[in-house]
Amino acid sequence: MNTGKWSSILATLVGILCLICSSFSEPAPYHTFAKDATAAPPLVFYDYIIVGGGTSGCALAATLSQGGRVLLLERGGLPYDDPNIMDIKGFGATLANTSPSSPSQLFISTDGVINHRARVLGGGTALNAGFYSRASTDYVSRVGWDQRAVNESYEWVENKVVFEPEVGAWQSAVRSGLLEAGQFPYNGFTYDHVKGTKVGGTIFDGSGYRHTAADLLEYAHPPNITIYLHAIVEQILFKTEKLPRPRAHGVLFLDPRGNRHLAFLNRGSANEIILSAGALGSPQLLMLSGIGPTGHLRTHGIKVLLDQPMVGQGMADNPMNAIVVPSRRPVETSLIQIVGITQFGSYVESASGPVAFNWVNGLNQQYHKLSNETSWPSSVPANQSTSSSRANEAHIDDFMDASQPAGIILEKISGPYSSGHLELQNRDPNDNPRVTFNYFHDRRDLQRCVQGMELIRRVIDSRSLSRFRYPLTPVQTLINWMLTFPVNLRPRRVSAAFSMEHFCEDTVMTIWHYHGGCQVGKVVDRNYRVVGVDALRVIDGSTFSESPGTNPQATVMMLGRYMGQRILNERDSQCNEAVED
Repeated sequence: MNTGKWSSILATLVGILCLICSSFSEPAPYHTFAKDATAAPPLVFYDYIIVGGGTSGCALAATLSQGGRVLLLERGGLPYDDPNIMDIKGFGATLANTSPSSPSQLFISTDGVINHRARVLGGGTALNAGFYSRASTDYVSRVGWDQRAVNESYEWVENKVVFEPEVGAWQSAVRSGLLEAGQFPYNGFTYDHVKGTKVGGTIFDGSGYRHTAADLLEYAHPPNITIYLHAIVEQILFKTEKLPRPRAHGVLFLDPRGNRHLAFLNRGSANEIILSAGALGSPQLLMLSGIGPTGHLRTHGIKVLLDQPMVGQGMADNPMNAIVVPSRRPVETSLIQIVGITQFGSYVESASGPVAFNWVNGLNQQYHKLSNETSWPSSVPANQSTSSSRANEAHIDDFMDASQPAGIILEKISGPYSSGHLELQNRDPNDNPRVTFNYFHDRRDLQRCVQGMELIRRVIDSRSLSRFRYPLTPVQTLINWMLTFPVNLRPRRVSAAFSMEHFCEDTVMTIWHYHGGCQVGKVVDRNYRVVGVDALRVIDGSTFSESPGTNPQATVMMLGRYMGQRILNERDSQCNEAVED
């Protein structure tokens, strides 16, 4: 046998196969399969119906399209046409957009903290600060995932949307400041969650262009997937007659013109509906579909399908507190690149350039909107509050100049221990539910914040940051300035200038890592199936009991890929059993 000849033939066949496989992918923005919901027929049938084209949903849809026909319903539009989303310099402007069609839907928790909910293909990856870091191996072990499959799923994500950042002068100084402050060891550039100081990944490439979970749809098999944009899912539909328990078999959704459409599952026991609508959207849609606490559902006139009191419970948001540091020299435009992963459960990160001011200015603009339109219950008794952000806003006008070079150093606590709940405000799926996070109700969270802020103080006082700082501006002055910024709608206490516990409580912000509402072991099982019904899963951050790693987007994207493969494996097993029978 001519070995060389056969090797040449084999190489040619492999090349042809690769060419064929590559021809079954499509680059963004997916003209053949991403359409406005107005183009949807009144009635459609698919093997998998995924509600929510966010951080997890895009990875899930791309994976499932390799083995079945997939319908992905997303309530927002494409990210690619919005320069504020795609350019790192537009980070603050995207969050400050309060228009009815904004990709960043504004909401305020009952705690008085301004927050955002993604409304765009790609979900939170189209809005966030871009930092990419995996969950710890301990986290993976605790939740019962297969470490090898998890690593392969992370790599699948990283090959498409993750980059090593170009670390500039400010970020380098923060890195050195963390080491001066004792945040050892230095672990260099790594995606892994390891204690000490490290450079993590980013979804911004070297030109500042954002890559989102929507890019993962380039892995999809185009003939097998349809995406309807601006599609508002009103409820999940169930079969109940002659069945031991309810079985999901379709969804009802609206297009932008208000027309109703029905999407049903094809026949087959392996076909499923999967919620990937996020920590607000997934529990909200379960309730709107009759799965939730009986009393609450009846209050809103919703027919109860399944009494499930844990839907909407365990809502948690990792508190963030920060200090803005004006710089006497220019700084680069950067979002999160460096992180100090402490022994005590706090993560210290930084951003610089116009985005640092835009971050706070965006909150300032939203504060004005919300303070005029919203009535909210304060978490601090009125008799303990001697001043408020409203009274102090005039003092920051000169300082809040976007041309002023500055950085922002923040800390986020892990966990957290504190949690709250989510309730419907009405039956309109367009409206946000009412959310309470109970920031710092568990004193362990408050202690972590205090320790994190003390670490920030040492970083700011480090030799490494001295070349950026104004020499006559002590850290206490920066703390006092932060107390004048209207970063939330909570009252300010005079004591917050001297008590770091009060500072943490009074200036708490979100870093958009909220989770819970459909937690594993309470609402879904370890395979993410909704307990008590068939053919329905939830696969997104609403299933988490704690936030994974320093920043969850890596793990949420990974989860979509990981579970997509598991579901396809289950499908193959069922098909093989049917053939054998």
